[in-house]
Amino acid sequence: MSQPMTAKQILERQFLEMRCGLLDLAAAFDRISRAEGFSEIANDEQMQLLAKGLEVVADSEGQRAERLQLLFSDEYVEGWNR
Repeated sequence: MSQPMTAKQILERQFLEMRCGLLDLAAAFDRISRAEGFSEIANDEQMQLLAKGLEVVADSEGQRAERLQLLFSDEYVEGWNR
């Protein structure tokens, strides 16, 4: 049975991928902010969700993936498939 990886090992293994994801995200926000009509969508619901998502990623409370999934998910509606 193998030992679980340490936090340092996980960081070293995933650092470049995580850095790439952050750069992609920053570039997308830059494209949006430079585009015509940005002032019209600055307070858009989707932009607000993305801002809240960034707060979840940046905090240290844990369960970030679960909280992001819940943030971007629709509420469950009983009987939705009838």
